[in-house]
Amino acid sequence: MPALFRSLARPPGLARVGWAVAALALVWLVWGLERDATRDAGAIQLTAAEVLQLSDDTPAPVMVDSRTLPGRWQPVTLPFGQTSDLLRQAGLAQTHATRTTWYRLPVADFAPGTAPLMLYTARTKAYGPMAVYVDGVRLHQWQLDGALWYWAPQLIAVDAGPRLAQPREVLVRMQHDAGSYTALASVWLGPSAALKWRFEARQWLQLHTPAMSGGAFLAVGFFAFFIWVRGKRVSGYGLFALLAALSFVRALHFYVDVQVADDWFAWLTVNALFWLITAVHFLQMLLHGQRQAWLTRTLLLFSAVVAFATLPGVGQLPNSPLITPLIYPFAMLAGLVVSGVGIRLSWRRSLDGMLLSLGVAVSTLFGLNDWAIQSNFLDPESWYLGPYANLLNFVVFCYLMHRHYMNALLQVERSNQELAVKLRAREDELAESYGRLRQVEHKQTVAHERQRLMQDMHDGLGSSLHSALRAIERGQVTEETVADILRGCIDDLHLTIDSMEPVDADLLLLLATLRYRLGPRLQTAGIALQWGVVDLPPLGWLDPRRALHVLRILQETLTNTFKHTDATEVHVSTGQEAGGVFVRIADNGPGFDPEQALRSGGKGLANQRRRADAIGAQVRWSSTPQGAVTTLWLPLQSPFADSRPAPL
Repeated sequence: MPALFRSLARPPGLARVGWAVAALALVWLVWGLERDATRDAGAIQLTAAEVLQLSDDTPAPVMVDSRTLPGRWQPVTLPFGQTSDLLRQAGLAQTHATRTTWYRLPVADFAPGTAPLMLYTARTKAYGPMAVYVDGVRLHQWQLDGALWYWAPQLIAVDAGPRLAQPREVLVRMQHDAGSYTALASVWLGPSAALKWRFEARQWLQLHTPAMSGGAFLAVGFFAFFIWVRGKRVSGYGLFALLAALSFVRALHFYVDVQVADDWFAWLTVNALFWLITAVHFLQMLLHGQRQAWLTRTLLLFSAVVAFATLPGVGQLPNSPLITPLIYPFAMLAGLVVSGVGIRLSWRRSLDGMLLSLGVAVSTLFGLNDWAIQSNFLDPESWYLGPYANLLNFVVFCYLMHRHYMNALLQVERSNQELAVKLRAREDELAESYGRLRQVEHKQTVAHERQRLMQDMHDGLGSSLHSALRAIERGQVTEETVADILRGCIDDLHLTIDSMEPVDADLLLLLATLRYRLGPRLQTAGIALQWGVVDLPPLGWLDPRRALHVLRILQETLTNTFKHTDATEVHVSTGQEAGGVFVRIADNGPGFDPEQALRSGGKGLANQRRRADAIGAQVRWSSTPQGAVTTLWLPLQSPFADSRPAPL
């Protein structure tokens, strides 16, 4: 996975593959155009023309004879654009005077065949109604409701099939404001098969492709907007979404058939350009991290002034194509300043800021080209490049988002690797700590076990041996008594050793050990042992230390039986009651008074009670003339929450 992330983030062959695909697409397009260009047979290009300007505000007539039009025709060569005077044009914006410009194109002899004839032109520019005539008959007219911001190619049907004679003259009538200037691209005349490919290619490359790229850019902007809304309000995503929206609004007049007469639409598309430049400036500052207060204030102030000056019903500048060519140079100047400052501040600081600034610079040059076409400084057959700014921005921002996304993946990968290293180090530390803890625990266990054995041997075996030694030194015991004391010491030693064996929480195993060790002594004493134990649930808390307490309690009971009673029978039984299990030892001796025995200071019963309390158990005695009963109750669950070892 790390190698995969690195290959995705810096794919050495991905750029080459992309360029190869783009080159193949271009070759395919050129090949297709060349293939269709072979159909130009039968079509002619009209470039020789004459132009006539009249003061006329009447609608376009149905029929017209160019020879009867007053005035002098001036010869021109298509494509042709009348030289613009931007200041004069702006000064006449409020006069509402109307002019009509006629273009007359003679048709030379050609063989059109029997297929329907079409007229095609890449662009016809005029801020008003336009009409096309063939041999004096009006075929088509458009922009009757007002001028459009953008001039699309035209494909017009001349006839529907067989004709008596070939066309001899084409007239183009353009009605416009007195201060504006017209332009006309060369005109093609021929069958549909020869001209349709030109029209469709221009439509796709000049309109549909930029429109789709603008929509794609807007879709990515929506994606960024939702990330900004649902995330932590990261400014970059919000600015990106704003840029996508402003770019889409700015280019609307390239794709939407809304007339210039719609003041609010014109105001929105014109001012979106200044808002777009300002938003780009904010995004640049975010990328390269350098503030430019003077430039920020200048852009905000200028954008506000232009927005107010062109505001419909309030501003002093109408949103007219006669005025906007004077406004756009300021936008281009602002774009060049923003891109230049961005490149200077992003140099060696931010690759993202550098790419964004370069994109702004190229988009500004695109705008300069479009302004030159709109102002007739370039011929009307030139390509509008402004619509491709959205495509350029889309590519730049998608690349930037790709870089950020892959950098985020690499950062996550590095973070995971660092966390893995820290985790391994922490695991090693924990393993080492656990090892030391186990060593300490082992030492403590050994120490506790040693202390338990020492105390048990001291209290049990040591005490018995000491008492026997004192009695022998004083000559107060017989050999039989000494033998009995020694047998008791041996039993104590055996029980102490047995308590070191694991009992696996099995009380019956512990009782079997007791029976094995003390059974012979009972038999020697003439006491019959009745074994009546049943299966019991395991006691999870029964470790060797607690097992020794149980053994000592039961040993004390059996020892008292054959030492202090004349019993001939002992019955050992087990069972369950009240959330625990019990071991009951009953004999048929004369019995005793437990309360009296405790008050008299005897240590046997007191030691049994102390050991029972130490393991959370209970020991009870009852006695009748028919015998004594000792019951040891043990809980199923440990009464100690921390499972601490039982006291010694």
